[in-house]
Amino acid sequence: MEIPEAVQEKYLTYPVAAQRYFLELRQMILDTAANYKLGRVEETLKWGEPSYCVIKGSPLCIDWKSKYPDCISVYFNCNTLLVETFRELYCSELELHGNREIRLSLDVPLPTAVLQQCCFMALRYHTLKKQPLLGAGAGAGAGAGAGAGAGAGE
Repeated sequence: MEIPEAVQEKYLTYPVAAQRYFLELRQMILDTAANYKLGRVEETLKWGEPSYCVIKGSPLCIDWKSKYPDCISVYFNCNTLLVETFRELYCSELELHGNREIRLSLDVPLPTAVLQQCCFMALRYHTLKKQPLLGAGAGAGAGAGAGAGAGAGE
């Protein structure tokens, strides 16, 4: 899938390392949607951030901010249970901030398996939102959790 012009213009403003991670994260989202047949991914620029969504999903945004120059973040809708669930499942594997952000260091490889699970849950959110832990541990897309805990966060 070709990157829309507005999204491309945005990501080209990022440092080279952040551009690489952006492209990896973008491809992960597109692959997750394709692998689970979740439909067409809408890729747009929302709130100044590249945004990805499918029908029955909750949007994910990816952005690099100069305030945290050595990181790139994935943002989720703060009115969902997504980050709260990630905190329960993956607190030892992800750096979670508030109720909407996974912050990823540009100095270490992406935690691909865990991020794929997070993408899956976000892209299927409206189907999963009434299931305990958003369906983690029950069928396709489920992953082993890291246990409960406060996790890194604000």
